[in-house]
Amino acid sequence: MKYSPVRCLALFILVSSIAFGACSSGNSSGGTAGSGGNAGVGPGGNAGSGSGGAAGVAAGGSGGAGGPVTGVVAVSAGSDTACVLVTGGTVRCWGDNFYGAWGTGTAGGQDLDLETSVKNLTGVTAISSGRDFACALMGGAVQCWGHNDSGQLGNGTTTDSATPVMVTGLTGVTAISAGTRSACAVVSGGAVQCWGGNTSGQLGNGTTTSSPTPVAVTGLTGATAISVDSLSACALLAGGTAQCWGGNTSGQLGNGTTTGSPTPVGVTALTGATAISGDCALMTGGAVQCWGGNASGQLGNGTTTSSPTPVTVTGLAGAVTAITSSEIGGFACALLTGGTVQCWGFNSAGQLGNGSTTDSSTPVTVPGLAGVTAISAGDGFACAVLTGGTVDCWGGTDGYVVSSTTPVPLNKK
Repeated sequence: MKYSPVRCLALFILVSSIAFGACSSGNSSGGTAGSGGNAGVGPGGNAGSGSGGAAGVAAGGSGGAGGPVTGVVAVSAGSDTACVLVTGGTVRCWGDNFYGAWGTGTAGGQDLDLETSVKNLTGVTAISSGRDFACALMGGAVQCWGHNDSGQLGNGTTTDSATPVMVTGLTGVTAISAGTRSACAVVSGGAVQCWGGNTSGQLGNGTTTSSPTPVAVTGLTGATAISVDSLSACALLAGGTAQCWGGNTSGQLGNGTTTGSPTPVGVTALTGATAISGDCALMTGGAVQCWGGNASGQLGNGTTTSSPTPVTVTGLAGAVTAITSSEIGGFACALLTGGTVQCWGFNSAGQLGNGSTTDSSTPVTVPGLAGVTAISAGDGFACAVLTGGTVDCWGGTDGYVVSSTTPVPLNKK
């Protein structure tokens, strides 16, 4: 189902981790990925061990004649676009293609149905979608495609590309994460390198100078996973601690302050973490802790009070096996043992998946989901991979990627 290529030009302002947009025409969608961490076979798609409600804005999502997509092993929800990793190591994307984020060789257009495979990509083991761009990991190298105004494709230019380009100088990569206008990679030995926009020090190299090629995050060793948001990033370290860097207006660095840092700082009192996504961490035993802005209840602790140090998410229906958090989207979701999903936080686009647009400061169950194997939260929407390799998505009432307050299948064209 193809739509006319109308693009909404929006101004997004980050206030307490909520994205507010104003558009002159067409659809709108907020900032990033917050789509933290890889989605893939390796360091997992979701981050796991191993952003008075009216009901249903829309009853359905995509309506492709090809029927539900199958064979998916991972999904990564970004902003305006999303991608899936398919059995065999190929990647397919959908959503807004203004900057070439489908990776099919052309720019322009919008589609709620899955596009053909990203060109010239094989052997992919992990993917991460950002804002109008995406990256893929294969054989220790990284390729990215789409929007490149801040050098987020990492190839030494600021020219958009509708096909994948190689990130310059990266080898031995084990994990990747794409944010709003920057991306990072964990490399062999546990160092981290980042590239793209750096207005708040989100590249972690002690400066606020953007870089279209990777730069090393200062003083960081022992990283095992990475999560990039709009203006900050966090790394999970061996031993279960975490360090974050970049903007900190809402306490999203987790170090007890609201002062930004262009180099890594430790997340206060966080120990025993097994995964990280956005401003949330999965803990040994299946609990979840979050920190930062909380204007819409995205910390999940029953309040709307921000916290610059971790607080425990309350009301989870069981042990959690994976988490996904979108800082700029203002919400988070958890995959529970048994394959069900709960979400909490901002819900203006139905991204909590419970049929309403009412925010919730504690987890609510996404109805109708069972047998979920992976989850990913984007800006205003989320997706889940189900047993059998199908995908359901919800939220996104702007209509770029999905338009439903409850889960609907992702279809082929």
